[in-house]
Amino acid sequence: MEKMEEKGNHVARKKGGLVTMPFIFANEICEKLAVVGFNANMVSYLTTQLNMPLTKAANTITNFGGTASLTPLLGAFLADAYAGRFWTITIASIIYQIGMISLTVSAVLPQLRPPPCQHNQVCKEADGGQLAILYASLLLGALGSGGIRPCVVAFGADQFDEADEKQTTKTWNYFNWYYFVMGASILLAVTVLVYIQDNIGWGLGLGIPTIAMFISIIIFIVGYPLYRNLDPVGSPFTRLIQVSVAAYKKRKLPLVSDDRLLYQNDELDAPISLGGKLFHTKHMKFLDKAAIVTEEDNLKLPNLWRLNTVHRVEELKSVIRMGPIWGAGILLITAYAQQNTFSLQQAKTMDRHLTKSFEIPAGSMTVFNIVTMLSTIAFYDRLFIPFARKLTGLDRGITFLHRMGIGFVISILATLVAGFVETKRKNAAFAHGLVDQPHSMIPISAFWLIPQYSLHGMAEAFMSIGHLEFFYDQAPESMRSTAAALFWTAISAGNYVSTLLVSLVHKFSAGPNGSNWLPDNNLNKGKLEYFYWVLTLLQVINLIYYIFCAKMYTFKPIQVIKKEAAESEEKGVELVNRV
Repeated sequence: MEKMEEKGNHVARKKGGLVTMPFIFANEICEKLAVVGFNANMVSYLTTQLNMPLTKAANTITNFGGTASLTPLLGAFLADAYAGRFWTITIASIIYQIGMISLTVSAVLPQLRPPPCQHNQVCKEADGGQLAILYASLLLGALGSGGIRPCVVAFGADQFDEADEKQTTKTWNYFNWYYFVMGASILLAVTVLVYIQDNIGWGLGLGIPTIAMFISIIIFIVGYPLYRNLDPVGSPFTRLIQVSVAAYKKRKLPLVSDDRLLYQNDELDAPISLGGKLFHTKHMKFLDKAAIVTEEDNLKLPNLWRLNTVHRVEELKSVIRMGPIWGAGILLITAYAQQNTFSLQQAKTMDRHLTKSFEIPAGSMTVFNIVTMLSTIAFYDRLFIPFARKLTGLDRGITFLHRMGIGFVISILATLVAGFVETKRKNAAFAHGLVDQPHSMIPISAFWLIPQYSLHGMAEAFMSIGHLEFFYDQAPESMRSTAAALFWTAISAGNYVSTLLVSLVHKFSAGPNGSNWLPDNNLNKGKLEYFYWVLTLLQVINLIYYIFCAKMYTFKPIQVIKKEAAESEEKGVELVNRV
């Protein structure tokens, strides 16, 4: 935490707090406008502008989403170890800006796209050069997102001082605000931007978020004097490896009989334990050997590849304990990913008219997902938490593990309902003789898709925010950016699992007469409902796994130094298990 300069009895104005939120959220809003404004309608761009087959387009989308959610590990490493969060966000935003400019130019210039598809003719797909420009633009966007995504959420939470008890609520409440602002920007993207892309042109539809991204960079930099910047404290991954190596080197030593004999060094741990030290836990005792002191060890200047403090050992234990909960979130993202691929294709075949003259773009159907998510967040924050607080006594109402569990259950309902809706859509196509006409509108309202979109939005409000809270709260404090990156890597894994699942189902459901659960060109002849129900079954199994992991999970024990006591130079220490 930043040191405050004292002059006599006067203390310099403290940085951070609510005043910094507009600058931080402005960056997040524009990043989401850029990502979602393209991703929500990307399947249309790839199939209509680059003439990709549906399955290839769907896998391109999930692969891009997976890569964009994997790069946060790199961004988090750079932020935590070397650059700090502010400079990582700034540089990453500039990289993202370059990618958006490239993407917009490729959408404007005809020579960077294949010729338009003529009716009843074989469409010419994009050539290697055109695809190279697309993939290079997407790669720059993925690298930029890798620096923005893990750092913005952690940088925003950094603005609240956890040592101040009056701000404890603001820290965890911030995650609801973060997701609400992110959801609002997504809502704008899937309505206004998708409408512009479908009805005016992709050049303007991509140009708007490109300009917005430029403005956000300026706003974010202007707020620099107000931010509470925490200095990077070295690579967290190096510390984790050092503990592992030290434990391995001392693997033949017997465990100590008294935990108090394990190595402690408050001065060494001070930069990485500003919010309190981690206390020893009795799990994974083989790692404790890294903190056993031998005659060869120098206690004042220890060789960290041979001897580590209890705090550093517990950092590694905390990361390992989070692994199973991290894995449980993957399948929910896999289910959620279908909204931008197959659910969108369903919507394109259905009647989307609100009035005789106004038709909702298929890519804007996710508006129902976002509106439900925003409504659920508002309900959760303003009504549910105060009510639950009276019953549980917890400031946050319920633990983030319970919050995630509720999200898992709702997601199961979403894919179950999606299968039944697809059955109804195909029955309508059969009844009107439209099974062999994939581009004809089936006389059934697209609003039948609202339940599955809305349930996914409700599930995200519970599970995804709970997941984010979990990572930030349970990760070692010096790894907060890395913790946020773990959230995005779960999304990455979910997208890659979606690609794998779609590819496997497409391969093994192929029949001798050309039939397929997931056909490339005619969804009316497929068995998409079976695919949704396979997802439902997998999610039920995943829920059972999650319940087991949540029951077994041990919250990190941390020594919290109360601010009031610290200011009066007393030893105000409290041992807590945060939930």
